[in-house]
Amino acid sequence: MRHCGIDIHARTSELCEVSRQGKVIRQERFSTTQAGYRRRFEGVARMRVVVESGGSTPWIARLLEELGHEVVVVNPRRMRLIAESTLKCDRLDAEILARLSRLDVELLRPVYQRSEEGQQLRTQLRVRSSLVQARTALINQVRGTLRAQGAPMGSCASKSFVARWAAHRMSRTLRDLLEPLAGAIGELTERIETLEKQLVELSRSDELLERLQEVPGVGPLVSLSFVGWVDRAERFATSRDIGACLGLRPKLRESGGKSHCGSITREGDNEMRWLLVQAAHAALAVRRDSALKRWAELLMKRVGKRKAVVALARKLGVLLHRLWVSGESYRPFPQVA
Repeated sequence: MRHCGIDIHARTSELCEVSRQGKVIRQERFSTTQAGYRRRFEGVARMRVVVESGGSTPWIARLLEELGHEVVVVNPRRMRLIAESTLKCDRLDAEILARLSRLDVELLRPVYQRSEEGQQLRTQLRVRSSLVQARTALINQVRGTLRAQGAPMGSCASKSFVARWAAHRMSRTLRDLLEPLAGAIGELTERIETLEKQLVELSRSDELLERLQEVPGVGPLVSLSFVGWVDRAERFATSRDIGACLGLRPKLRESGGKSHCGSITREGDNEMRWLLVQAAHAALAVRRDSALKRWAELLMKRVGKRKAVVALARKLGVLLHRLWVSGESYRPFPQVA
């Protein structure tokens, strides 16, 4: 196995290749394009290539694997050898990555790279999320301005804002000033509703997504986001790994026979973790009885609602993956035959 490290930038990539004995045998720079990577790696003997996770990493990793190479993507925040080095340049960064390739790659905590289909689904969901965030920012801007001008508008659902704006009483001058923002909010709302209809139709077109939505608190958005985030069920050796990957496990400090559990790590995908927490809130609010809800209500009496909701969010993630792997349907009381 040959060992290679690549320091990727927007325009160029710096490559370093080392031998099995650790001697640098090649260093070069080439363009960060598909043509540039094909020229460099096509027809070359199999390599282990280590790169840092970044914006261009998904397509680069897929291309290199297509060309027959092993790709290890590492989290830049874990690379202290690079981030905290007093002598830092692209050439040395690539060399450090190449030398790390000679170690046990599991020590590098590789970052999972999604399939092209999974990335497209995630992109579709993030487009919706970006539109919602933009609409929220504009609504806050309009409400803040109205409040400062002595014409406050009460809170309302985002989808109802345009109607509420039309009925709100204010001076003609103020309405003319804010009308461009209100118009943009209306356009964003239309785009969001169209996209949400597409996502609902997509969630109904797949048997797996329909089964996942049988779980209390899990709707089209949560099920689609979960499938897009996991990408492949075999990504996790056991369903219990879901909680740790999403940062829903407590921090653990153990030394000299003493151990201390702290707050959750909050590692991994922030949005997916937030969606599972919202699903946990919804699962507690539904009237339908289930073993999951009873467990969460008993836990709430011992540790409080906040911790119980987080624990339930973790259980929901584990349950969704288990249903995916097993092919079973959700049962409110699984112990009942």
